[in-house]
Parts: sequence; structure tokens; C-alpha cells
Amino acid sequence: MAAESKEQLSLRQRNRRIARSTLTVMVAFAAAKLISLVQTLIIAQVFGVGSDLDAYVAANRIPELIVILISGGALTHAFIPIFSGLLAKGDLDAAWKLSSNLINAIFSLALLLSLAVFVLAPWLVSHVVAPGFDAATALTTVDMMRILLLSTVIFAVSGIFSGILNSHQHFLLPALAPIMFDIGILAGVLFLLPRFGVHGIAWGAVLGAALHFSIQLPGLVRYRMRWRFELGLSNPLLWRVIRLMLPRIGGLGVFSLNFLVMNNIASRLGVGSVSALDWGWRLMQIPQTLLGTAMGIVIFPTLAALSEMDDLAGKRNAMSGALRFILISSIPSAIGLIVLGRPLISLLERGAFDSSASALVYSTLSMFTLGLIVHSALEVIARSFYADKDTLTPLFAALGGALINFVAAFLLSDVRAIDANALLNSAADAFPALGLRREIGNVSGLALANSLGVMFEVLALLVILRRRWQGIGERQLSRTLAKTLAASLVMAAVIALIDMIWLALAPGRGLSFTIMRLALEGVVGLLVFLLVAILLKMKEISELWAIIKPV
Repeated sequence: MAAESKEQLSLRQRNRRIARSTLTVMVAFAAAKLISLVQTLIIAQVFGVGSDLDAYVAANRIPELIVILISGGALTHAFIPIFSGLLAKGDLDAAWKLSSNLINAIFSLALLLSLAVFVLAPWLVSHVVAPGFDAATALTTVDMMRILLLSTVIFAVSGIFSGILNSHQHFLLPALAPIMFDIGILAGVLFLLPRFGVHGIAWGAVLGAALHFSIQLPGLVRYRMRWRFELGLSNPLLWRVIRLMLPRIGGLGVFSLNFLVMNNIASRLGVGSVSALDWGWRLMQIPQTLLGTAMGIVIFPTLAALSEMDDLAGKRNAMSGALRFILISSIPSAIGLIVLGRPLISLLERGAFDSSASALVYSTLSMFTLGLIVHSALEVIARSFYADKDTLTPLFAALGGALINFVAAFLLSDVRAIDANALLNSAADAFPALGLRREIGNVSGLALANSLGVMFEVLALLVILRRRWQGIGERQLSRTLAKTLAASLVMAAVIALIDMIWLALAPGRGLSFTIMRLALEGVVGLLVFLLVAILLKMKEISELWAIIKPV
């Protein structure tokens, strides 16, 4: 009994640490998103969803792809399990040697790839990224792509810094790094945009990358990082990381290829389509980053350590708990974003961002939001495989999801997608307050295709993980899913009722009334969700409060 009590205490302490670390990361990410929102408002006012913003979005695709593949998720998911294992064993010399070798190798690779893209930029833009652009927009895209390659080289090293600090269970500075990146872009928007036009955003991104790098240096000094000027090609641990990286690179490559294909198609659908696709994705990413990414970052080192100790029950409990947190937060967020998305986007309507741009962005956002839950869940589920040093299975699942995405993207981006359009408009007729009447065809069809592909990926991984881990706490997950969905639907109905009353009493009253409308509906919706959750006896609510409340 004493041993069981000690085990329960240890579990509670671990859950408290995970919850508080997640909260820290969420707060930092929220600050970053707030800064990003300010720059978004300015960009929307100046460019709307026009050709200049199309050029910036397209220019960022290849540099972003390089970062994601060699220094983003691929590297950290392969590096953290091995680096954390060395730290757990107390082998600091091997740990710092590995990190130094990796930094030098990744920097060299990023530099070579960036130089190649710099030379090939005109061909890449006209044949791969945006073949539908006119000559002037294509030239602007090439110029900005070359500027953004500078940030690629910086991020190559900065991404490894984040992995090192996360392995030490230090999440604050890596969480602050995106804030610094957004501050850099904001500086570009405020001070460089008037002088350099849309190119000022690109230079702001370079500044942001430098700040992202610099903010993490104090943490490395604290943990006494030792850097060596050597590639270490004879280091077997380096090659082990590389071998683990390769399947993950393939998986992320598939994910990025999805967006390249969508970008390619969107460039053919008219001016503003590329921007609308990016707007919808960025807005959906706000709750997805705060919920899914934050939880995934925090839970990963714990899963890796439990896997190293062959603690199957511990892994299962940790993953299931993280997934239940994502369900109780992402489901109401998704439904709330669909219900409140139209008036929320209307806040951007000024300058070049008019009501037609708002409608186009909302149609894309609503389709991306259908995938918010699975995008968030994927952050934890995929990391469960990476913690077991299995990067192949997520790759195969991603390939299956990509196939669905590709086929659906070509079908649903067609303006003749009448059946899907009719289905959505039927729902709009039944629930006019939700504002669902939109064209499914064109760019919003690309967003729906993405959601369908990720949905398949998540379901496939869950089936495999359940068999491999002898269960995933599916009964608890099913109860949480059903109760959360019920509470969220009640919340949506109440918000819709308030919205109808509001529009009847105060139609078209301007910006201040829209803000008041959103605040009222958001607060009431949250309270209704919590009340229904308590009535349904959702123990996750009380458990979460018990974990995060002050001792």
C-alpha cells in the first residue's frame, strides 16, 4: 500500500510538472500569437489578399521547407530521445559532443541547400511553387525567397538549441523564441514596410530568426554547453540521429509537399487564393499551437524517458492523459471558431481587406478548423512513436494521408464541386445564425482536403499504437470525446441563440459592437461549456484544476 501510495504521489507530481510546463508554453505561445495578430492586422490593412501577399506566402514555402526538414521536427524528434538518454545516464561529455557535431553538420547542410535554392529560385517559383503567378508577382516572389534564405540558415542552428533545452526539461526560453521571431516580423511590418514594401516583411523575418537564436543562448550558458568545432562524422551517435531523422524527414517532406501542391493549385485559382489559404491556416494554427503543439513539446521528453525505462504503463497513461487534455480543449475551440469565425475575421476589414476577402478567408478557415482536433492530436500521437525511436510508422501513415490529400485537393478545388457545396448550404439554411453558407470549391476545398488527410493519418496511428501498447486508455478517451462533444454542441447552440438575438437588436453597429458581440458570446460559451461539463461529471475538469491550482 505504501509503495502504491508513493507511486501515485510520483504520478501526481509528474502530471503537475507536465501541466505547469504546458501552461508556461501555452502562455508564451499566446503572447507570440498576440504579437502575430497585431502584425496580421497591419498586413491585412495594407495588402488584403492581393498579389503582394501572395508573393510573400509563396516565397516562404521553400525556405520554410528546408527549416522543417533539417532543423525542425525531423531533427528534434530524432535528437531528443538520444540526447535525453545520455543526460539520464550522466554522460555529459558524449551529450555535448553529439550536440556540437549536430550543430556543425546541420549548419553546413542548411548553408549548401540555401545557396542552391538561391541560384534556382526563378525556376522553382515558375515551375514548382507558383506557376500561376504573372511575371511581376513571380519576380517579387524570387526576390523575397532569396532574402528569407538568410533566416533559414539561422533557424538551422536555433532549432537544435530548442531541442537541447527541452531535453533539460527547460521549456521557457524555447517557448519565448517564437515571440522574438514575431517581434522581428512586427518590427519589419512597422518600420520596414513603408520603405521596402512587402520586402520589409521578409527582412523582418530575418531579424526575427536572429532574435529566435539569441534568446536561447542564456539557457545554453546555464547548462554549460560545450561546443566543438568539428563535424564528428566518425561519431556513431551522430549517425544514429541521422538514421532516425531520415524517415521523419520523409514524413515532414510529405506534409510540406501537401502545401506545395495546394500552393500550386491555389496560384491558378485567381488573385488572393494563395493568401486566403495561408490566412485560413494561420488562424487555425492559433488554437492548434496553443493546445496541440504546447502539449506535444512538453510531453515528448517524458515519453522518451519512459520509453528508455521500458515503462509501458507509464507511457500509456502519459499519452492518454495528454490526448484527453487535447480533446477537452480542441473540440470546443474548433466548434467555437467555426461559429465565431465570421465576425472574428470581420475585425480585419479595413483598407485592402474588404468584406469579399473576409468571406474568402472564412470559407478556408472553416474547412481547416474541421481538422483542428486531429492536427492537435497528431502532435502527441506521432511523438509517442518517436519516443519509441520509431520514425518509420508515422512516415507510412503520412504517405496515406498525403494520398488522400492530393486526390481530394484536385477534386474539391474544382468549382464544379456542387454536391459538397449543396451539403454545406443545406446546413446553412437549417442554421442561418452559424453563417455556414460558403463556396466549398476553389481554395476552401484545398483546406478541407488537408483536414481529411490528417484525419486518416491520426486514425491509422491510433490503431497501430493501441495494438503495440496493449491499449491507449480508449474507454476513457471515448467517454471524454462523447462528453466534450455534447458540452461543445450545447455551447454552440447557446452562442447561436445569443448571436441571433444580438443581430436582431443591434445589426451593423460597427467595430466596437462586433468586439462586444465576440466577447459576450465567447465568455458565455465558455461558461456554458464548463457548466455542462460539470453536469456530465467530466472528471478531467476537476483533475486539471487539482493539478494546476496553487499548492
